[in-house]
Amino acid sequence: KNLQNISDVFVSCSDTLSACRLRSKMLAKQLDHVDMEIEREEEAGNVAAVSRLQAMSRRLCTELEREKERELRLAVTQKQNLVELWQIESEQGKYDIFRGELQKDEEELQMQYQEEREVRIWKEKITALRAEGTRRTREKREKKAQRECEERNKKLLEDAKRNHKKAVCFLRQSMARIHEKNAKEEVKAREHMERRRQAVLSLKTSITSNRKRLQTLQILNKAKALEAKKEEMKMREAILAQGGNAIREILLHKRQQENEKKKEAFRELQKSRKTEIVSRILQERASLHKQRKSQSPPKAIKPRVIFSCIFKICVLSPKPWRSPSVCSLAGERTAPQGESSEKKPQEMLWKSGDEDTETDKTLLVPEFPGLWSQEYDLHKVPKAEDPTRLAIRAMRKQMAEKKMEALQAGILHKQTVPAQEQKGCAFHSKPSCIHFKDFDVGQTYKKKIILTNASYSVNSCRLVGISEWLKDFISVHFDPPGKMSSGMSCELLVTFKPMINERLEGAVMFMAQTGPFSVPLKCTVKTCILALDKELIDFGSLVVGETISRTISLTNSGALGTTFK
Repeated sequence: KNLQNISDVFVSCSDTLSACRLRSKMLAKQLDHVDMEIEREEEAGNVAAVSRLQAMSRRLCTELEREKERELRLAVTQKQNLVELWQIESEQGKYDIFRGELQKDEEELQMQYQEEREVRIWKEKITALRAEGTRRTREKREKKAQRECEERNKKLLEDAKRNHKKAVCFLRQSMARIHEKNAKEEVKAREHMERRRQAVLSLKTSITSNRKRLQTLQILNKAKALEAKKEEMKMREAILAQGGNAIREILLHKRQQENEKKKEAFRELQKSRKTEIVSRILQERASLHKQRKSQSPPKAIKPRVIFSCIFKICVLSPKPWRSPSVCSLAGERTAPQGESSEKKPQEMLWKSGDEDTETDKTLLVPEFPGLWSQEYDLHKVPKAEDPTRLAIRAMRKQMAEKKMEALQAGILHKQTVPAQEQKGCAFHSKPSCIHFKDFDVGQTYKKKIILTNASYSVNSCRLVGISEWLKDFISVHFDPPGKMSSGMSCELLVTFKPMINERLEGAVMFMAQTGPFSVPLKCTVKTCILALDKELIDFGSLVVGETISRTISLTNSGALGTTFK
């Protein structure tokens, strides 16, 4: 291989040397031709042509010298290659002997390989015979297993047929029950729709009748206002005829009429509330009597009813209540009922105490120990109490009035611990906002929310509801955990089933002992959010004629694909 390479190099060097010699001859001829042209132009006296030809002559002389130097180098290289070629040929003669011995060794190795191949073929034949026997044995086993499998499948098929007959019978019975149930539900749904239709019709008729009644009331009020003005004018004329102060007398008369109206309204409200309290007390007594008959342990009375009764007694009865804190807790339940009394002055609540002492005596409420367990005669007049207890009750009465004013003003009950006061929401939700994003219509999405009691004491919460416009798409599964210590948490599951591809916002509302709170809820549709990675394309300093390119990336981080231009 080396000999071949060196011979190739020698041939290429010879070709290059001959080409170099040929080029030297051509350059020498061109130089002689240029010298003859120079002599001719000098005789003609053409200086410009002579200068040009002399420059060409110098260039040709330089090229001729370079070609001669190159020719000398190539000649030396050719001699060196020839010497190396002779050396390689002499060494090749030495290695011919080794090549012959190597060929003999290769022939012996081939014979050895042939013998090993024959032995391997013989072993493979024996292995093939053994494999054939194994295959036949395996076929026999497979046939036997197949027969057993067919018998087993046949047995299973018979069992399946019998079970199918039983299942068909049970399915028919179940379908009959389901059809019957569906028919009953359909009948109930029709009845419900009919009731709703009747309710709507009755509501429509009541609205029309109320509208007519309102119009008649407005006409009557206008007529009364005209009559009042006429009476006022008559009274003014009579007072002026007597020489008195007409404005003062009319103002006193108006105030007296307003006070009489307020007193009458307060009496009616007081009577209605007293009757309601008495009816509730009687109901509680009846329920306790039933429980005693059934010999079951008395259950705790609903705090809602007790608190409502306590609050009404604190408002209506001149007798004080012993636990103002309970009244403060009941403010949220009875706040809507007390809205009408907020408009009246506080002094009017107690001016009629002397007039209603007899009815107030029937509204005495026992203390907390054995709250409703003792029998109490509603018509029994209590004995006179000592001045100390009366003073304590008066002080507690003032505290109850302050609590009632705070409740009517909408002030929530604050939780305090030594040197600290509860601020903000009593419960924290994780996550803080329920967000369903990139939803598909028809799919169902669920999220688990954790509510943690962040107040300083035991607290409880219950689910009030969700925003009205979210009720068709959102459902909340929440089991109230009851009383929760500070730092404890509970879970609720929010399920979202979108029917329309629109953005929705609302809240899940709760009620705690310290007041209401809510967790915001958002449902966002798929959108495309396009953004560039650069705000400014800066090419820097440029040279005239230079081309610079910059790459800008446009990224869609939203869930909705879009086109752009």
